[in-house]
Amino acid sequence: MIIDFHTHTFPEKIASPALEKLRASSGTVSFTEGTDASLVSSMAEAGIDLSVVLPVATNPEKVHHINEISASLTGQGALIHFGCLHPNVDDIEAEVRHIASLGLKGVKIHPVYQGVDIDDDRFIRILSACGEAGLIVVTHAGLDIGFPGVVHCSPRMIRRAIGLASPVTLVLAHMGGWRCWDEVAECVADTPAYIDTSFSLGRLTPLGDGRYTDAELEMLSPEDFVSIVRALGAERVLFGTDSPWSDQRSSLEDIKKLPLTDTERRLILGENALRLLK
Repeated sequence: MIIDFHTHTFPEKIASPALEKLRASSGTVSFTEGTDASLVSSMAEAGIDLSVVLPVATNPEKVHHINEISASLTGQGALIHFGCLHPNVDDIEAEVRHIASLGLKGVKIHPVYQGVDIDDDRFIRILSACGEAGLIVVTHAGLDIGFPGVVHCSPRMIRRAIGLASPVTLVLAHMGGWRCWDEVAECVADTPAYIDTSFSLGRLTPLGDGRYTDAELEMLSPEDFVSIVRALGAERVLFGTDSPWSDQRSSLEDIKKLPLTDTERRLILGENALRLLK
């Protein structure tokens, strides 16, 4: 089974304007229409069996409602919707209990969008509460293409947060820290954190507005990507695409072309995710 552990969708009525706004801020192409239906179609074309959909709360007032919607959608077909949390929610522990009661398997946090450092006490409370509730936490890690130069979740900050929080199943998106990849092995390898492969291998796909130089389009080379996999161990790496911001079929093909062992490839493409999702 092939599982994409990092995707995004939006309600149909806001999907188009949301994608337009995000394309403008990132200067990159989107590869689906941003809806559940378009993601399922993409999965069928790519040969992906299951995708985890990660909502992002840009303000605390939206959190409870988004979690209710996620619970109503998850388990229908090939998509598992996670919940979300925001560091400025009034009663974090109560919302975590609510998420667990809804039967959701995990939550997404985004320190850059939410404007709070990952090692801030508010995120430490989130990590600890989720660990106690048995919820997976997926966090954006590293820089963000839409917020140049803004650092709220570097690998060094993540390391400190892990040291301060209670044990939790933590997944660091974008190979442990987007554009901070030279810090990942040093700061993350000896922690229990997982990483996902989303939006990290190869090149960005720009809109073509001249915003990026050719060098700025480059992400991890195959050699550097495999080096990070080996530093952490393939049993801690999850396949993810960041759809709609990467093409699922191309992302899967890129992983299959890497000089990995058959065992490493099976772990990354699905076996690790199956274990975490139970």
